[in-house]
Amino acid sequence: MNIRNHWAVFINNESNKSKFLKELLQKGSYQKFSPGKNKKITLFSKITITRFMEEEDRHEKKTITKNINQALKTMSSGEQKKALLHYLFNTDSDIIILDNPFDNLDIPSQESLKKELAKKANTINYIQVISRKKDILPFIHNTLYLEKDQVHIYQNINDIPNLSEKEIITGAIPPPIHKTDFLDETLILLKNVNVSFGEKKVLQNINWEIKRNSFWQLIGNNGSGKTTLLSMITGENPKGYGQELFLFGIKKGSGESVWDIKKRIGYFTPAMTDKFTGYHSVEQMIISGFNDSIGLYVRPTELQKQLAKQWLQLLQMWHLKDSLYTNLSMGQKRLVMTTRAMVKHPDLLILDEPTVGLDDASAHLLVSFVNKIAKDSNTSIIFVSHRAEEGLNPNKRYILTTSSNGSTGAIKS
Repeated sequence: MNIRNHWAVFINNESNKSKFLKELLQKGSYQKFSPGKNKKITLFSKITITRFMEEEDRHEKKTITKNINQALKTMSSGEQKKALLHYLFNTDSDIIILDNPFDNLDIPSQESLKKELAKKANTINYIQVISRKKDILPFIHNTLYLEKDQVHIYQNINDIPNLSEKEIITGAIPPPIHKTDFLDETLILLKNVNVSFGEKKVLQNINWEIKRNSFWQLIGNNGSGKTTLLSMITGENPKGYGQELFLFGIKKGSGESVWDIKKRIGYFTPAMTDKFTGYHSVEQMIISGFNDSIGLYVRPTELQKQLAKQWLQLLQMWHLKDSLYTNLSMGQKRLVMTTRAMVKHPDLLILDEPTVGLDDASAHLLVSFVNKIAKDSNTSIIFVSHRAEEGLNPNKRYILTTSSNGSTGAIKS
């Protein structure tokens, strides 16, 4: 089969990807793009993995893990995608649609997946739906651009308009309602912290001091314990009891409440709103950050409204204040939720994979926003990302390296 039959479909956060995928899977065509009439088309996607995971949980039906002695939900993202790909390879597919296949994967897992895909490049056609230019598979030379719900065919990736527009956030960061009452230089301190779950060792002798006005990027491969480490910092993990773990000057287990910690931290990960369906306006979502809720359930004060206006003006989204949050583009949602986490000017802001699934332009805009927060406020930041996001300006990096005895940590400037 000629490699020219592979296609890259570039999308941005306003593309109607769901309609595009649905029609391709049902009809084998979408508008003037007709790659799969009378052919078997399957979907390699996070949605597919979630469906198989639900089958395992609800009906104890193992499909893609039939020959694997491990539940799908306990696998890392890389292991899940590898299992799905091998399953699809054995379904006699003529075409596999790859829906942002490298999202949530560390660099070694990305390279492994690329090699697996390349092995079948001469026998199976791929339609790679992607948001980032760097993710295009090297053997794909035909390109489409899905502009909202219209497809445009281009001979060269560089001919696609507006694919790499780079806006930045400018203007002043609105002030806090209250200045912090925590004045120590050290916010978080971990000294020789270890975490195990049964016989599985996750973290080994972790030493990390997070000081005021610091900007960290937390890096680690899939399964290296980043989520576990964050749960120690937020005080949610009971494994912190009895260890040298100090959260805002208080040793874990010495009488602190979860609210003592929560009020000092702003937190956002896209999983928080993956299934959010509340009828809350953009303005209400911003204001809800003052109350550490997702969505507004109490009457806001006039000062909260005033500050929400200033934040939305900074984002150039004030005209959307009464729009439903759920109707925003993905890039707009991420800006709003990052603002919601920041609006109270927490001592520590944790952003866990905030750019995953974003197109290049939206990711660049969010990164510029995070850089501005770091530069113009007293809030410390932990930014978690598998990608080396272009333009991100952390002061230091905390790198987790996996081993059989649990991941170890190292600091790099």
